[in-house]
Amino acid sequence: KVRVLLVGDPYVGKSTIITSLIKEAFVANIQHVVPEVTIPPEWTREKVTTRIVDSSARPENKDQLEAEIRKADVICIVYAVNDMDSFNRVPEFWLPYIRKLGRNVPVVLVGNKIDLRGKDITNESLETQIAPIMNEFKEVETCVECSSKQQLNVSEVFYFAQKAVLHPTAPLYDSREHALKPACIDALRRIFRLCDLDKNGALDDEEINEFQAKCFGSPLQRQELESVKLVVQEAEPEGVTADGLTEIGFLYLHMLFIQRGRLETTWTVLRQFGYGDDLSLKEEFLFPPIEVPQECSVELSSDGYQFFTDLFQTFDQDKDGALKAAELDALFSTSPGIPWLASGFPETTLTNETNSVTLQGFLAQWSMTTLLDYRTTLAYLAYLGYSGDTTAALKITRPRRTDRKRGKIQRNVFSCYVFGATGSGKTSLLKALINRPFIETYSGTAKPYNVVNSLEIGGSEKYLVMQEFGANYETEILQNKKKLESCDVICFVYDSGDVNSFAYVANLRSQYNLKHTPCIFVATKSDQDLVPQKYEVQPDAYCRQEGLTVPVSVSVKVDMMAEVFHRIMEVAMEP
Repeated sequence: KVRVLLVGDPYVGKSTIITSLIKEAFVANIQHVVPEVTIPPEWTREKVTTRIVDSSARPENKDQLEAEIRKADVICIVYAVNDMDSFNRVPEFWLPYIRKLGRNVPVVLVGNKIDLRGKDITNESLETQIAPIMNEFKEVETCVECSSKQQLNVSEVFYFAQKAVLHPTAPLYDSREHALKPACIDALRRIFRLCDLDKNGALDDEEINEFQAKCFGSPLQRQELESVKLVVQEAEPEGVTADGLTEIGFLYLHMLFIQRGRLETTWTVLRQFGYGDDLSLKEEFLFPPIEVPQECSVELSSDGYQFFTDLFQTFDQDKDGALKAAELDALFSTSPGIPWLASGFPETTLTNETNSVTLQGFLAQWSMTTLLDYRTTLAYLAYLGYSGDTTAALKITRPRRTDRKRGKIQRNVFSCYVFGATGSGKTSLLKALINRPFIETYSGTAKPYNVVNSLEIGGSEKYLVMQEFGANYETEILQNKKKLESCDVICFVYDSGDVNSFAYVANLRSQYNLKHTPCIFVATKSDQDLVPQKYEVQPDAYCRQEGLTVPVSVSVKVDMMAEVFHRIMEVAMEP
């Protein structure tokens, strides 16, 4: 809906402009202020409901006038072209008055009664009159001249008022500098990069037509394409190369559209790619609604995995099967940046010998992100150019209990929380999952650390996400029922060479009533001498009493892993 308010001095013809629009004829004798008019969307070029509000400049109507100014989406300041005082009052009174009321809405200047003006006025002289006002008051979008008596340009007044709201100039273009604004340039650059499918720095004819079809519903004819490129090349020699339209050319085209008054073209493009009026990506574009029932989790669908696989292959420019730092930066250039840097990436997934992320590691990282924070995945699908409804790239799993009861587990990503005493080897165990070398030097875990890798289970690929929380956060997690419910299995780690290590995890399990959560005990450092644990029963006996699998003994140091990760996954899938 667009609310249009007409203001101006007495006798400039505000009410007659509205009446002429409705009656399609000039009405000489009308009331001082006509009632509010609502025009349905099917009657307007922009297909929006438009409310047109008249006003009075009389002192006794000041409160009503100010109330309407505060409600308006766009304000038309009307002056009479045959009355210079009414024109001078536009910059001297009306525009400062609207600003003083704290309103920052588009303004359209309307010169009425052109039938009473002499014929010696040219477009150039009109521009000379209006330009200083537009330079001083950036809220002024345009100026329209009309005659309500002769029915000239009356509908154009309201068309430009609608355009000023729906396709405003101010966010896109600096009228004083005659240049695109930085936020507009950033948005258009992002769009260009998304449309440059082969990442060669230019849009070829096929890419231009894909862009055209997405934004405007149909491709350009070959002659039209060549004409567009010729216009760009004449003004910007670097705007077109042998490969196609460059980023410079793309930006120039949009500046040309804006300068020629075709703001709807640029706004259509921006909105098609998710931008709002403030040139930020809209909340509903980044985070479309998705309902996740209790006990269910979110995973990537086959479409989601395909999208990230294609993305990986597109940006793996040297085709070495891994993304190095520069390739990752290029991949995430259409987004706020790599979303995992705060969590230690790429030390969270599979990399090659040069620490470049492999395809397996890239897909695993997205699998983990989707499980732990699917909203981040949704937003990045939008940032990175997923075509269509981003929720189609995700799937909601069956509830855990239902999945287990039906025998055939459909879920593909499983969560494992890892608890254990300080120095028991939790971090080394997590790093072994992603094939990181063992480090002899001990450094404690101060903040949460997550890793992920894929495992082949029963002929199909599953992902195991292991999370260690650090001493500062462990209690918070153990007390959080919702967090514990989202976990598939708890891995209790104890040091088989430390007499007090098992007691720590056994007491945790008892203290926080974790007996109903699937779990597995892992005895680390089994290459060292085994010592009796200071607990009422020894670990093997404890596990038998509790109906659990006996502890799995491993040594990360000597790579004696006893298929521990497969064992963890088995417990997660069939506790």
